[in-house]
Amino acid sequence: MLNVLVLGSAAGGGYPQWNCNCETCAAARAGKPGCKPRTQSSIAVSTDNTHWLLINASPDIGQQLREQPALQPARGIRDTGIAAVMLMDSQIDHTTGLLSLREHHKRLPLYCTQMVYNDLTSGFPLITMLEHYCGVDWNEISVDSSDWLTIPGVPGIEIQPLLIDSKAPPYSPHRHDPHPGDNLAITVRDTGSGKQLFYSPGLGGLQESTRATMRSVDCLLVDGTTWTNDEMSTRGAGTKLASEMGHLQQSGPGGMIEELADLTCRKILIHINNTNPILDDHSPERAILASHNIEVAEDGLRITL
Repeated sequence: MLNVLVLGSAAGGGYPQWNCNCETCAAARAGKPGCKPRTQSSIAVSTDNTHWLLINASPDIGQQLREQPALQPARGIRDTGIAAVMLMDSQIDHTTGLLSLREHHKRLPLYCTQMVYNDLTSGFPLITMLEHYCGVDWNEISVDSSDWLTIPGVPGIEIQPLLIDSKAPPYSPHRHDPHPGDNLAITVRDTGSGKQLFYSPGLGGLQESTRATMRSVDCLLVDGTTWTNDEMSTRGAGTKLASEMGHLQQSGPGGMIEELADLTCRKILIHINNTNPILDDHSPERAILASHNIEVAEDGLRITL
């Protein structure tokens, strides 16, 4: 049985974002029913509920681990259920949590591409910094192979990486010069049951290979960042378009709703920006999603396949 824990479901900055007073953030601060606060996106997967693969390490990892007892099996004075960490990109909101894992009692197994490793040993040298604490054992995810990966210490799970269209983070020297391996989507497979989850918190566009993979799985956890491409400006919270940030909006022609329309698997949006009206359970936008059988992830959601 494949167990998936949604540790955090919001985009960078969380919800409500600390410095934002847009309509959705104000509603969450006011305690409006249906506007649940969320931490920054990350998930964990396991087949035995004891040995977990952490996929992305958000700045909120400390809070997330405290709220998920399954990730603390308490087999000794110092213990963790996190057997390894996988990074799908080098975005700050997906990597900063590595620093909070620095007290790990042994070297931390880390899986990422060469491009992500380069960013995290140069422009944002988290891996270099961790050598002064627990240290990191890097395992490269090859961009030239679509083979299934096994993760030592996480039994019963295989991971298949998929290159996707998105962008390197703003601090990266090649932010505007995309390289293979800047961003991944992954399929997680239970080797016993064969059940599969497709996970991609950042999707700037869907290639046919991505569509084919999405049609083959039992559950999708995909980019739910913005409702419209110009959401930041219409909400008065910025000027960047979703497409400029490497995300596909939900509504409109070519949006995520349209892309998911003919899929019959379970469909869940994650990595939801603080400006997105779907954060309100009672909004018209949520009703539109529900009419298309699309769910919205929240912190603590447990998916069993």
